[in-house]
Amino acid sequence: MDMDNNGEAGCLDPELLQLNEVSPLAIKSNPYVAEKLFEQWLSLPETTPLVKSLVNNAKAGVPLNVPGSTNSPKATSGSSIPSMFPAGSTPPLSPRSSSGSGSPRITKHRAGPSVLGSPLRLLSEPAKELIPQFYFQNGRPPPNELKERCLFQCNQFFYGHMEGLQLHEFKPITKEICKLPSFFSTALYKKIDVNGTGVTRDAFVEYWIHSNMLTKDIATQIFTILKQPDLRYLTHEDFKPILRELLASHPGLEFLQNTPEFQERYAETVIYRIFYYVNRGGNGRLTLRELKRGNLIAAMLHADEEEDINKVLRYFSYEHFYVIYCKFWELDTDHDFLIDKENLIRYGNHALTYRIVDRIFSQVPRKFTSKVEGKMGYEDFVYFILSEEDKSSEPSLEYWFKCIDLDGNGAVTRNEMQFFYEEQLHRMECMAQEPVLFEDILCQIVDMVGPKDEGYFTLGDLKGSKLSGSVFNILFNLNKFMAYESRDPFLIRQERENPTLTEWDRFAHREYIRLSMEEDAEDASNGSADVWDESLEAPF
Repeated sequence: MDMDNNGEAGCLDPELLQLNEVSPLAIKSNPYVAEKLFEQWLSLPETTPLVKSLVNNAKAGVPLNVPGSTNSPKATSGSSIPSMFPAGSTPPLSPRSSSGSGSPRITKHRAGPSVLGSPLRLLSEPAKELIPQFYFQNGRPPPNELKERCLFQCNQFFYGHMEGLQLHEFKPITKEICKLPSFFSTALYKKIDVNGTGVTRDAFVEYWIHSNMLTKDIATQIFTILKQPDLRYLTHEDFKPILRELLASHPGLEFLQNTPEFQERYAETVIYRIFYYVNRGGNGRLTLRELKRGNLIAAMLHADEEEDINKVLRYFSYEHFYVIYCKFWELDTDHDFLIDKENLIRYGNHALTYRIVDRIFSQVPRKFTSKVEGKMGYEDFVYFILSEEDKSSEPSLEYWFKCIDLDGNGAVTRNEMQFFYEEQLHRMECMAQEPVLFEDILCQIVDMVGPKDEGYFTLGDLKGSKLSGSVFNILFNLNKFMAYESRDPFLIRQERENPTLTEWDRFAHREYIRLSMEEDAEDASNGSADVWDESLEAPF
């Protein structure tokens, strides 16, 4: 039998020869030995009829009968040597010893070529357990049904617009398909239309469906649309595009169209309020986690559906902006958009003590953004007034706790409370009010807060009490302290009837009515409601 075996001798696995007389390592290091052994086997008289028989059976479709192999890789000298043929042909097997159990290297149920490329390497493979994919780098792909429904809507909106939609035509896509507030239209459009040529159907499908934006929650969608590509947080600048569109399109803000300076101030105030409540880290970098934990998304959706912007009490109310801005304007006597200690001490009809104002201007609760020594800017004032008028909120509790924690050790002691109350006591004496001794006040504070240790209280103690705001008023706001001591039953009943309103909501409502009445009276005294002093840039 003429057979070319030179090309395959080097591929022979020495361990499968199963020879006790020859070491596998010796054969591996001397391929010539394996070649000679194979030639010797081919020259045996019984090899030719065996091979021919196996070939004929294979051509006839008769299954190959693979005899069992020995347990040990080193069989006895009478063991047959496996044959070797080019990979891809049907490999005939040489006779093997029938004694002993099967070798762990050989799979009895496989007669075809090995997955490793060698016809002699027939290894058993364990069954693979299929684990479904649970991590998707770009988000979970949308289910086919949701994807098809979205594609159907896309086809409807883009029908007849082969060259794509322009910016003024894109708002229905934002609201109906993406389910986002309509004032996100410009931001989303520019996110897709990077080249400024318009948004085509394919470009929208690629961004919204193929990049899996469709399956993300609305907070992640908004976060992705607003943030800069190389950042993992939102800044003040990221909110300006959506507020510009809100001012341009919301019916409740149309009256500001002719006063761009107040449009800008309104947008700034909304952003400052957002970061005050939502950016709990206080670093000006709003993360996705903070966005999900806050109520900003709900407020955005409410603002998009509500025509009266003043009913959107969270962040967007124009009346709230008006109160904040007018309060700042009243204190900023020289209108340089900065206020100092003497300006702030006049807040609330001189309600605050000098000691607490000194702590504010020492920038303990928050670093000023004004960059002017001894001056508070508008953003700093927004943080102050929100903290002062709603001492029940967590940002406010943190703000004032830092002020009265003189040594910054996270615990307010008796001495620190007495330091601030001394000025309150002196002011009561000057006003001929009946003074309340500190010992009595201390017992009252302990009862109100209920600290774990009566020797001091922590920020956690304050957050666990509903009366924590009154503690701060007792220590440094005389007017609110007096009001608390003589609580009006009517106001208490109002609070119970509207439990969803915060202290800030009630304050802003009262102040807006007062400011409106003062403005009407001033207009009446001037004989015209259209008098406007351009040189002062008064708020209204």
